[in-house]
Amino acid sequence: MDEKDRFNSGMKIRRLVLGVEHVDKAVASTTAFNADFQDLITRYAWGEIWSRPGLPRPTRSLITIALLVALQHTDELRMHLRAALNNGVTPDEIKETLLHCAVYCGVPAANHAFRLAQEVFAEKDAAG
Repeated sequence: MDEKDRFNSGMKIRRLVLGVEHVDKAVASTTAFNADFQDLITRYAWGEIWSRPGLPRPTRSLITIALLVALQHTDELRMHLRAALNNGVTPDEIKETLLHCAVYCGVPAANHAFRLAQEVFAEKDAAG
């Protein structure tokens, strides 16, 4: 696969996982300063890693959530909680992942993640 194909594949998966609206907003806010970064994450995070056949997308979502809880990356966590729901992950599966994180990442990190998850679930319910 060449870099153009990897980018196109990555953009397709990125839109499926994060949602068209989110990705369109990111693309629209691309500047000369961050264009190389947007290209990098599209080709490598989405076109190389998320496209691999070794793990299903819901599993990748749960792993990503756990890593973001551990690193306390709140904005990315909120985005990937939404993405997990887009990938068919259930709120109960997210809950179990966050409980697991409480033991291995710390109660304060998991507590914050539970609060964010409840906000995302409420937003999704309100949107229909």
